[in-house]
Amino acid sequence: MLLDLPLAPWEAALGCSLVVPTPEGSVQLTVPAGSASGRQLRLKGKGIPGKPPGDLYAVLAIALPPAGSESEKEAYRAMAKAFEFNARPNIRG
Repeated sequence: MLLDLPLAPWEAALGCSLVVPTPEGSVQLTVPAGSASGRQLRLKGKGIPGKPPGDLYAVLAIALPPAGSESEKEAYRAMAKAFEFNARPNIRG
């Protein structure tokens, strides 16, 4: 069983603890620091009920905040300056 779990960039980068829904009720999930989109976190026995119960996989998806205001755009510009980051290291053009 899969659960798509959106995260803010800072939650993925710094790690966080979240409450997530399961078929049997909500549980606490710890997202490790440095997590990337597509990472799957297994919640053993928290999926489809049965004997034995199935596992639930939280699939992480980084959700980007909008940059609608000038201050939000400036925050993204500051990040671009602060990080030496290449999002496409294997693509040459």
